[in-house]
Amino acid sequence: MPVTVHFATNRVLDGPPDQLGSYSESAVAPSIPNEVTYGTAFVNDANLDADTIGAITFIQNTGKGQFDQSVIDDLSDPGRNLLVFIHGFDNSFENAITRAAFNQQWFMKSGLPAAETSVVAFSWPSTGKLITLPFPSAAYRRDQTKAGQSGLHIMNFFANLEPIISSARAKGHRVFLLAHSMGNWALQAAVESWFAHGNGDADLFDEVFLAAADEIHSSFDFLPMGRLSALDRLSRRVSTYASDKDVILDISMKINFAKRLGQDGAHDRSNQERFPPDKYRTVMCGGFRDYNIDIASSHQYYRRSPSVRMDIANTMAGNV
Repeated sequence: MPVTVHFATNRVLDGPPDQLGSYSESAVAPSIPNEVTYGTAFVNDANLDADTIGAITFIQNTGKGQFDQSVIDDLSDPGRNLLVFIHGFDNSFENAITRAAFNQQWFMKSGLPAAETSVVAFSWPSTGKLITLPFPSAAYRRDQTKAGQSGLHIMNFFANLEPIISSARAKGHRVFLLAHSMGNWALQAAVESWFAHGNGDADLFDEVFLAAADEIHSSFDFLPMGRLSALDRLSRRVSTYASDKDVILDISMKINFAKRLGQDGAHDRSNQERFPPDKYRTVMCGGFRDYNIDIASSHQYYRRSPSVRMDIANTMAGNV
């Protein structure tokens, strides 16, 4: 059965929005958020056991600047919790959307009703270049720049989601944000933009999952509202998943000359005055050996490891 992924993207369209090949690697100018494309994609043929993510079969309900009213109605009363996903480096548009569908299927497999979600994805214009050795630092730097420049667009995406979230939560549903890898670089730009544009505290997310975050480990130190330091003003709790065995982040640290948030969690995370346990938690995942570990999977443990996946599902259910 196809998986429905509602999406927004700040990729420039090179053709009709219902055609997969139209979603380019170029970004809409940061100053014109109304050019962000919104739509709905349907993903087929994902195989969890074979770890294949499927393909987009068709796209509909497309428009600029906001979701179609039918999508707003669907997400406002989804009948289940909501999962918002921001992808990382090395993802084409199709990669980003199929990964969102794949994640939704993985968490649903936990068997916990709270982990069966409707999914919404934001796709920023990563080039989707395959990771090879030696690591393609030029492609990495380009993606990092594009992720950072997407902050205003993601901020507007969040603003469009805010009334939808309020409606869904009023009907008893929870809302989660999952940012993976360089998606956390894009997220910090969005959080900064949110408050820089005069937006106040907002009850957007019940839980934010920062998975293998390719963001500086001191990100929460930029008080009062730099980088991720004000993320707790948009979420009831922040869960960071980190691993000292993450090969990709080890390479990123060398490229950026800075330790990454996804390696050992936040700087000074043991300081409970700065990181009260009811607002922040850190899950160290380097010790999990319940999946086949290689260069790529060491960075994908949030879904590859059944134990980590179950921790996320239990968090969605309010058990953690």
